[in-house]
Amino acid sequence: MTEFEVGLIGTGALLLMVFAGVRVFIVAATIGLFGTVAVQYVVVGDFGVAWSSGAGIVGTVPHSKSINYALSVLPMFILIGFIAYHAGLTHALFRAARAWFGWVPGGLAVASVFATAGFAAVSGASTATAAVFSRVAIPHMLEHDYSPRLAAGVVAAGGTLASLIPPSAILVIYAIIVEESVGTLILAGFVPGVVSAIIYAMLIIGQCMWKPELGRAIPSPPFSERLASIPGTLPIVAVVAIIFYSMYSGWATPTEAGALGAFVVLVIALIRGMKFKSLMDALVETARLTVMIFALIWGILIFVRFLGFAGLPQAFAEWLVALPFPPIVLMIGILLGYAVLGMFMDAIGMLLLTLPVVHPAVIQLGYDPIWFGIIVVKMCEVCLITPPVGLNCYVVSAVRPDIALGDVFRGIGPFFVADAITIALFLAYPGIVLWLPNLVNS
Repeated sequence: MTEFEVGLIGTGALLLMVFAGVRVFIVAATIGLFGTVAVQYVVVGDFGVAWSSGAGIVGTVPHSKSINYALSVLPMFILIGFIAYHAGLTHALFRAARAWFGWVPGGLAVASVFATAGFAAVSGASTATAAVFSRVAIPHMLEHDYSPRLAAGVVAAGGTLASLIPPSAILVIYAIIVEESVGTLILAGFVPGVVSAIIYAMLIIGQCMWKPELGRAIPSPPFSERLASIPGTLPIVAVVAIIFYSMYSGWATPTEAGALGAFVVLVIALIRGMKFKSLMDALVETARLTVMIFALIWGILIFVRFLGFAGLPQAFAEWLVALPFPPIVLMIGILLGYAVLGMFMDAIGMLLLTLPVVHPAVIQLGYDPIWFGIIVVKMCEVCLITPPVGLNCYVVSAVRPDIALGDVFRGIGPFFVADAITIALFLAYPGIVLWLPNLVNS
């Protein structure tokens, strides 16, 4: 048996166990350990030496990867979102969006999209965004006789914007895995995130013009009331401006920008009367999510080390490049593969498992790694609402048990069309993705 065959067996075993429901970080770390030992045994032919060598290699991974400075940005961005939520800043966002967009067909649903996009700009967690607006936006839509399916679908789909609009935990993870600039990727996600939100809004308006019973416009408030809603959004605007300006100007690293943003949100929260218990809840939830993400990273990177020794990434890249198809056809095939995987895996685990193999192939095909990062994270957004594992749909259903899970999944159906249009747009016009980072780096 060769090292390559050991790699294939290990990959097959991992996929089988993941689809069976075993936690990704446990499977990846276990198969990574025994796979590395097996590869060493193939090379040296002595089990004792292979175990000592393989276990020693695997044992260094958690520490060597944890001391990566880029990883420190994750808890900072996550903390911003949880403090903003527990400080009640999300309600102000929705009130402002309702005042400005409620008058269009499906106005409350459109307001929900832009409010989730605004919250996504201070939160790196899609599921947290979906949970927050299930409490904030859905009651208002149901109160105005909106279709429960539309209300649930809007919040589940709108929550996915946190994967793309900076600060995004998934973009940071992508940058760490493929060793690209965290700051450049964060900047690159802004314009595509805004474009995604606009396309969602256009889809909702079109739906509600075609079937007004889905969601009707609400009376437009006086202009003075619209202006009065703006000050409530200024704390979030200020945090976003601080993060972007500090990175854009080179004044701060992404981690420093995230820490500064968390400090500003905390000060605003304390001024607004945030209770000590709410602060502790935000800190505990940040710690829990951070530990979960780090556990995933450790487990997957152990598996990735095994794949490297087995030679699978390079072999896959060479095979893909040699196929007699244009690069765009191969890229579409890769994205369809992500769509299928997203039916069974969570977004972070899927990225961690596939990027070590797929990324080298994409580079050999001639695609920009920053552009590909945005495209693949957009695919992760799709996976967050794809049955049967669409986490955002389960979150909405858990927060709103009066809306059946089946209705949530039916409600997100039209948003797949919007996502397909968005991805096609980014494929056809890469400049949409690369404009802002090229502007900053020029």
